[in-house]
Amino acid sequence: MTIFAVDFGSTFTKGALLADDGTVLGTASTPTTGTQRSGDILDGYRELRARLDVPDDAVVRACSSAGGGLRLAVVGYERTVTAQAGHRVGLSAGAKVVHVAAGELTTADVAGIRAARPDMILLVGGTDGGNSNVLLHNAARLARGAIGGHGAHAVPVVLAGNAEARDEAAAVLATTNRPTVLADNVLPQIGVIAPESARASIREAFLHHVIGGKGLSRDPAFAAMVEAATPDAVLGGVEVLASVADGGDVLVVDVGGATTDVYSCLTPEGEDAGLRKDVVAPLWHARTVEGDLGMRWNAEHVVEAAEAEHLLKSVPDAEALRAYAGRVHEHPGSLPVDALERGLDLELARLAALVAVRRHARPAQPTEAPRPLANVTALVGSGGVLRHTDDAGREHVLGAVLADHAGGWKVPRAARATVDTAYLLFAAGLLAADAPDVARTVAAQITPAP
Repeated sequence: MTIFAVDFGSTFTKGALLADDGTVLGTASTPTTGTQRSGDILDGYRELRARLDVPDDAVVRACSSAGGGLRLAVVGYERTVTAQAGHRVGLSAGAKVVHVAAGELTTADVAGIRAARPDMILLVGGTDGGNSNVLLHNAARLARGAIGGHGAHAVPVVLAGNAEARDEAAAVLATTNRPTVLADNVLPQIGVIAPESARASIREAFLHHVIGGKGLSRDPAFAAMVEAATPDAVLGGVEVLASVADGGDVLVVDVGGATTDVYSCLTPEGEDAGLRKDVVAPLWHARTVEGDLGMRWNAEHVVEAAEAEHLLKSVPDAEALRAYAGRVHEHPGSLPVDALERGLDLELARLAALVAVRRHARPAQPTEAPRPLANVTALVGSGGVLRHTDDAGREHVLGAVLADHAGGWKVPRAARATVDTAYLLFAAGLLAADAPDVARTVAAQITPAP
C-alpha cells in the first residue's frame, strides 16, 4: 500500500508519494488554494493526487501551516525563566509565538493577548511545588477574558504549569467553559525544561480546536486528515534524520519567503548535560523562528539584520542588494529573472541563514545556556531558494554557515551539507511515531553523502 504525505503550506501545498517501505515514488507542489481568494484548500490537494497518480487506497498523512499556521500566546510566571521556557516549548511544538506575557495579568495584558489574535494560549508558571498564586490569578483572568470568543468557542488554553496547582487552575478555567488541555509542567524544576507533554497537548489542541476553525475548507475531510502543524512535523523529521545520521547532531536551516526557521537535534554531553540553577539548559531538540528574516515579505529586514551583524562587508555590491531586497519586499510574488538577480537572491539567502543560525546558537536570555552546535555532523538546507538552485548556489549558502567563525558561536568541526531537495523532512516526521522504519527510510534519502 502506498502513502501520500501532504503539507498544506501557507504558499504551496507539497505532496510526496511513498512506497510502503518509504521509497519515494514522486513529489510535486502546487500553490495552496482556498487561503486568499475563492476556492477550497482541497482543490490543490486533488490536483496533486491527479498529478502524482495517487492510488485511491493510498494512506494519506497530512500536516498544515496554511492560514497563518498556529498562532500561540504564552503566559508565564516571570519573563526570564518560566515565560521564556514556555516560549521555547511553543516553538518546538510548531507554533508561531505571537505574544509573551509574564507576571500577574492586568486588564491591559489581557487586551494585549486579544490584540495578538492567538489561536491558542500556553499557560505556564511556577516549578512543581513552587509559586502557585500567579498561575491561579492568570487562570482566572483568562477564564473571564473574551479572547477569541466566549465559553466553548473561546481560544483554547494548554495548561502546563505548577503540577500541584494544575487541577485548581483547570477548575477556574472550567467556570467559563474555556477549552482547556492539561499537560505536565514545562519547568518542573529550575534549570530543567520538559517540553514533550506540552508539545503533545499543543498538537492535540491544534487538531481539535484550531485547524477546523480557520475556514480553509468546507469539506470536513480536511480537518480529519491533518494530524500536526507543519513545523511540528518537520522537527519530528529532524529527530528521525538524526537517528540515521551516524549518531551525529543535525542542524536544519529552512530559508522561507517570510521567515527563516532553524532546527537542531543535539546530544548533550559533558557540562552541557548538567544542571545549573542560574541557567536554563537548551532544548536538545529545538526550533527557532526568525520572523524578520524572509526572502520576500521580510527581504529588507534581512539586509538590516545582516548590517547589524557586520555581514554586509562580505557582499560584493551591498547597494545592489539593498535595491533588490526593496523590490522583492514590495512584490513578494516576484522571482529572479536573470543571472544577476539569481545571484542577489542567493546573497539574501546566505545572509538570512547566517543571521538565523547565529541567533539559534546564542542564548536569547541571560538565564539561558548557548546551544552547543560544534558536534553537528549534518547540515541540511531547505526552502525554495535552495531547492531550485544548483550545487554552487547551495554551497554559497550552506558553506558560509559552516565557515562562520566570526559569529560568536562554535561552528561544527566536521559537518557535511546537503539540501532536502525533495522536501521529505515533513513526511519523515509524520511517520515517525507509528511507522518508524518507514520514517527512517524516508530520512535516509536526505542524508549527506560521505
